[in-house]
Amino acid sequence: MENPSLPPSPWHEGEIALQRRLGVDARMDEVGRRVVRDHLIDQHREFYPLLPMVVLGSVDQDGDVWATLRAGRPGFLHAPDSHRLTVELARELADPAEAGMDDGASLALLGIDLGTRRRNRLNGTLRRHAQGFDLIADQSFGNCPKYIQLRRVHFVRDPSEPPAVPPRLSSELDDAGRALVGQADTFFVATYADLHAGRQLDVSHRGGRAGFVHVGEDDWLTIPDFVGNRFFNTLGNIALNPRAGLVIPDFATGGLLQMTGEAELLFDQPGREPFEGAERYWRFRPRRIVWRADALPIRYDFAEWSPFALATGTWWPAATTRGATIGEGVPTRSSATVTGSV
Repeated sequence: MENPSLPPSPWHEGEIALQRRLGVDARMDEVGRRVVRDHLIDQHREFYPLLPMVVLGSVDQDGDVWATLRAGRPGFLHAPDSHRLTVELARELADPAEAGMDDGASLALLGIDLGTRRRNRLNGTLRRHAQGFDLIADQSFGNCPKYIQLRRVHFVRDPSEPPAVPPRLSSELDDAGRALVGQADTFFVATYADLHAGRQLDVSHRGGRAGFVHVGEDDWLTIPDFVGNRFFNTLGNIALNPRAGLVIPDFATGGLLQMTGEAELLFDQPGREPFEGAERYWRFRPRRIVWRADALPIRYDFAEWSPFALATGTWWPAATTRGATIGEGVPTRSSATVTGSV
């Protein structure tokens, strides 16, 4: 029986199907009605002006979804009221995600502070204005700090200055792209589902030990899905719509590897040794790839591994970190101590 004091369930059929598969659908129904809001609470309104970077997800005219990172001096994000977030950013035509950011478009946004592991997710409708755009909130909710590596940020140029290097487009990963993917400890993924109530778009963080994404010879990326909040925003969207977009940052150079393509869920071990910490798997194959060297005016210096990430495995006996050779510089599973609860 519906509780009239609670708002409607925020979950769509793809998310509910995955929650039901784990037997947590009843509990997540209650959690979702309580924590997924149609507005920004004061805590989140105070959070956004502190950020030098934001993650965005959009859908272009062909229905392809893209994820991107954009940077600005702290204060470029601010919430004039509880129902909208103002994003003061000039249009960046070299960014493939920009094609899906016209007035009235659906947009997903992730505010994430890599220096504190705080994050907030927001999706809604984009409204253009002279300074950039407002994002009118449809769904807003916080996320736990799991799997986020700590990094310290600094600017290397004025964020109003565009990158000097033009983007490079391709349809398959080259050796440099495969190396970046294979050594990544962080990426972001955008997905969406077209529902009766409208388009629901999400962009999310994924983190693990360096090497947690496996690049196959056929360019399929296999990704473990670790224990999380059971919201299943990403995987629930993929269950309804196989399109996905990934962005993998090179934090040391400011480069962004942006890919759009197809994704699928894997509920069985994908023909390898069990991956420590994985509850399930999914995979992604890029169809369009854009490499944007020096895309970001900021750099992130590695500070500390997430203990939750260190409690998981890699596809190899050891993996890389920050440009190290395979097997160098990564603490072993036994050296990690996981504390606290989320």
